[in-house]
Amino acid sequence: MTSDPAAFDPPPEARQFYADSLAELVASGIPFMLSGTYALGCHTGIARPTKDLDVFCKAGDAPRILAHFRHLGHEVEFEDERWIGKVWKDGNFFDVIYNISSASLPVTEEWFRDEFYAEVYGTRVRITPPTEFILSKLFIQDRYRYDGADVAHMILKQHETIDWQRMLDAMELHWELLLIHLLHFRFVYPTERHCIPLWLFEELLGRLETRAELPVPKIRVCRGRLLSPRDYLVDITEWGFADVVGKGLEESHDRNK
Repeated sequence: MTSDPAAFDPPPEARQFYADSLAELVASGIPFMLSGTYALGCHTGIARPTKDLDVFCKAGDAPRILAHFRHLGHEVEFEDERWIGKVWKDGNFFDVIYNISSASLPVTEEWFRDEFYAEVYGTRVRITPPTEFILSKLFIQDRYRYDGADVAHMILKQHETIDWQRMLDAMELHWELLLIHLLHFRFVYPTERHCIPLWLFEELLGRLETRAELPVPKIRVCRGRLLSPRDYLVDITEWGFADVVGKGLEESHDRNK
């Protein structure tokens, strides 16, 4: 695959920074994948403006990337220890991502199992496989950003290369969210339902039916903050729901209780 940099319309002053950064990343020998808009474009043909690079790596390799570029004179930071760092130079930056923003799907060696490459800014780089690209997008649902269209487009264009069992395994704990996206795809593309294997729908709908026959959990939980921490804050602070971790604001920290 070849990615035309002009198609992504990055800021002119950032173009050389992106080209130099990708070349340096490859030269470093540290395993990484280019994701985000560039991976979407390579897999689907969709081109849209972007203002950064999303570099995916394992958590253990993120400090190595930051240290490498710091040695070269760049500014570096861990913006959020749970999932992302940044490399800066002259006001331009790229993200170093080793988990999704909800900190619930870390980048692991499994993400590097399937190999896809593209030429971007003159450098041959590894790009995120369709399966892992979708996994990186499933939880992005808040008031100002929803990446469901990226998921739908990737399924439409790359359904034959998606590892559906791998996706189900990765979403085992949050399988309802996977079902939501698959139903969203069927709604958007009613004539393309063959793109998603029937066994996967049967498995997920079977889980839904089984859960409906069981009693509800004793603790009232809101998992909304996995999708949007700000939009579901009121559920935790005022309405008495437990957050994803712990039992909520009223949880006792007294060791004698």
